[in-house]
Amino acid sequence: MAQLVYGKNVVLNLLKRNKEIDLLYIQKSRTDDDVLYLAKKNNINYEIVDRKFLDNLVDGNHQGYIAQIKEYKTYTIAEIIAAIPQGKQPLLVALDGLEDPHNLGAILRTAACVGVDGVIIEKNRSVSLNSTVAKVSVGAIDIVKVAKVTNLSQTLNSLKANGYWVIGTDMQEAVDYRSVDYNMPIVLVIGSEGKGMRRLVKENCDIRVMLPMESDIGSLNASVACAVLLYQIYSQRFPLK
Repeated sequence: MAQLVYGKNVVLNLLKRNKEIDLLYIQKSRTDDDVLYLAKKNNINYEIVDRKFLDNLVDGNHQGYIAQIKEYKTYTIAEIIAAIPQGKQPLLVALDGLEDPHNLGAILRTAACVGVDGVIIEKNRSVSLNSTVAKVSVGAIDIVKVAKVTNLSQTLNSLKANGYWVIGTDMQEAVDYRSVDYNMPIVLVIGSEGKGMRRLVKENCDIRVMLPMESDIGSLNASVACAVLLYQIYSQRFPLK
C-alpha cells in the first residue's frame, strides 16, 4: 500500500539513498533547488503543482515537497539479529505502547546516531511507521530496522532465552541508570507516554533503571529518556581514550 511522506529533508534523504519513489510532487516555487536536480538525475517521476494541491494531500508542513512511496518495510526479529555485525555488542530498543509519532520519529533518529540494531514495536498497541514519523526521524526511518510483533512480552522472553538482558525504565524499584554495566546484549524497553511499562512487560525486565529528577515534574518525555539512556550505553561501550 502506498503512502505519502513530506518535508524537504525527508524527500532529500529518500533521493540520496535511492529509495524507490513512485511519484514526487514539487511546489511551483521550489523548482530551482537540489530536490528537483536529484529527481531528474535519478529519473524519478515528478509533477510540478501549486501549494493548494499539496495542502489537500497532507495535513502538515510539507515545505513544498511530497513523495508517494511504498509502505515502509518492517523486519522480523530474526532478520534484525542476523544483520548485526559479528563482534558488535547487540542493542535493541523495544517500545511498549508508544502512541505519539513524534516520539517514535525522535527515537529512531537517536537510534540511528548511536548504532541501535533494531527497534521493536507492537502491531496493535503502538504508532505505526507513517509520514509524521518519517519527517521527525529525518531519514532515520530508512536506516534503523523496525520489527512489528504481536506480543511484546513473549518477544522479550524469547530474546532473554537468546542471551539478551532486558532493561526497562521505571520510577519504582529501579536503580540509577548510571550504576548499570551496559556491556552486554541489551533490549532497552521504553514505556508508553504517561503510563510507562505494562505489568507483564515490567515483569520481564532483568533490570529497571530510573533517571534522577531534581524537580517534581513527573517524568521526562519518552524520546528524551530514551536518548539519555542510549547515550549512556554508547559512552560505556565507546569510552574516550
